[in-house]
Amino acid sequence: MTDRALVLFSGGQDSTTCLAWALSRFDHVETIGFRYGQRHAIELECRQPIRGALAELCPTWARKLGKDHLIDLDVLGQVSASALTADLPFGKRADGLPATFVPGRNLVFMTFAAIVAHQRGLGRVVCGVCETDFSGYPDCRDNTVKALQVAINLGMEARIVLETPLMWIDKAETWRLAEGLGAGALVDLIIERTHTCYLGERTVRHAWGFGCAKCDACRLRANGWARYRDAKIEARKTAQVRQ
Repeated sequence: MTDRALVLFSGGQDSTTCLAWALSRFDHVETIGFRYGQRHAIELECRQPIRGALAELCPTWARKLGKDHLIDLDVLGQVSASALTADLPFGKRADGLPATFVPGRNLVFMTFAAIVAHQRGLGRVVCGVCETDFSGYPDCRDNTVKALQVAINLGMEARIVLETPLMWIDKAETWRLAEGLGAGALVDLIIERTHTCYLGERTVRHAWGFGCAKCDACRLRANGWARYRDAKIEARKTAQVRQ
């Protein structure tokens, strides 16, 4: 059971990196996604092509990749006053949190994922939340995840581990992690196939992928890409000097 995992997989950069991370570590990996009335629902269309591309990237990953689960949680969008689930302006709320914050979203996602994992004998739930380089959502914090893990296991009489491989790394390091897991092929896959933009923009292609380049999700992805790219250039220069 501990070698079997369920990955929260939205079709974005972080969850794709987490899926590759899980496939490199566990014997059997399933995925779960959520339809919750998100403005960028186009991300759901990216999920299956990414799964297929990852399977083609590595035969071992193909053997490990199991069932996908898509859960309808439209009710979450119906009860949330968020720029991510309604036609509201981006920016900051009165309490300082981003307007795209959906209260309880990650709590709900991880809880439903744990329910599915528990019933399917999957001992680990992998989620791409991070509190190092993020938009400021309180349900992405390590303390939140640790507290939820305790509550889930107490409430279901289970021993499920909530894995957060991106928790303490920034977006540049997330790009580096992808490179370490699948070399340039995985980096290229993330650029071309994944979706992060909150506006659902997939007509404009940047060096780091598709998006509006203005929302928080695009900004974080682009800034991380720039730091990752600059570090690679500097490393090449250093190597040339040593030669």
